[in-house]
Amino acid sequence: MYTRQFITMIGAQALAGCLFLTPSLILGQARPLAAPAKNVKITWTMPRMADGHPDLQGVWTTSTLTPLERPAEFGDKAFMTAAEAAEYEKRMAEFEKHELGSKGRDGELVPYNDFWTERNNKIVGSRRTSLIVDPPDGKIPRLTQEAKTAMEARAKYLKEHPLDGPEDLDLSMRCITRGLPQIPAAYNNNHQIVQAPGYVAILSERIHDARVIPLDGRPHLPPSIRTYMGDPRGHWEGDTLVVDTTNFTEKYSFRGSDKNLHLIERFTRADADTINYEFTIDDPTAFTKPWTAQLPLQAIDSLVYEYACHEGNYGMTGALKGARVEEKKAAEAAAKRGK
Repeated sequence: MYTRQFITMIGAQALAGCLFLTPSLILGQARPLAAPAKNVKITWTMPRMADGHPDLQGVWTTSTLTPLERPAEFGDKAFMTAAEAAEYEKRMAEFEKHELGSKGRDGELVPYNDFWTERNNKIVGSRRTSLIVDPPDGKIPRLTQEAKTAMEARAKYLKEHPLDGPEDLDLSMRCITRGLPQIPAAYNNNHQIVQAPGYVAILSERIHDARVIPLDGRPHLPPSIRTYMGDPRGHWEGDTLVVDTTNFTEKYSFRGSDKNLHLIERFTRADADTINYEFTIDDPTAFTKPWTAQLPLQAIDSLVYEYACHEGNYGMTGALKGARVEEKKAAEAAAKRGK
């Protein structure tokens, strides 16, 4: 489940040393402040780099129980009450216990598999019912007819050619990438941010995806050049880092997006332990309108660990071997019927 993706991009050499700085140097700005003495008010000051821009460096997690889309049970409610939040968190904890558990010797449910997960047991501090903040209903907008047709064609192909080869599996099962944006999942929600003159690097733990984002105003690559992670360009709007990414490949899809995906991300340092992260999906050939989600990046005193996905990728080989076994069974059955 853990593999490292190597980056080859202009400027990456300048950042290579930064990505492997001593943990104390990288994490220094992101560690929680010591508890203040009684009646002593602590005023937080924005840490800044030598160029005056906010220091976003550190290791951060997106882990949260808040779902991307608003669950039907909340209807048109954008926020939970404190009581609803506590009940929801308790219910989700029980759900995961049953999902990850098995019966122990005394018949009690034991969440033996729980150690694999890193999911936070809390919703976001605002108590929003969804990470999506626009549209107001907290839902991903409808797909365009063009996108629906493409998805139907893909489904038809997979039905007729189930697992012909590894190319028929999604990119994450093939340990290539989980793409962008990386929304919270059950584990490996950690991201390391490193800044250097003219660049920001973001290393994500899941599949060890890494992005080197230039800040020098250079134009995007020509449309003929496409990548799994797109072509990012960053700039500052006041104290907010804005990352504009285009040039995605048609081989990657986020909730129905296509190669025309235009991803706009905003990173705003809120306090010593929080970066407010927002992303907007703008893909007119896939969605009937743009949509936006918000979630906090919380500082953690930890490291980003190796995600050696290829080294233990039994899921892909198992799926392909299973398909060959099923094909053999079907061929043998057909041969018997022909006798």
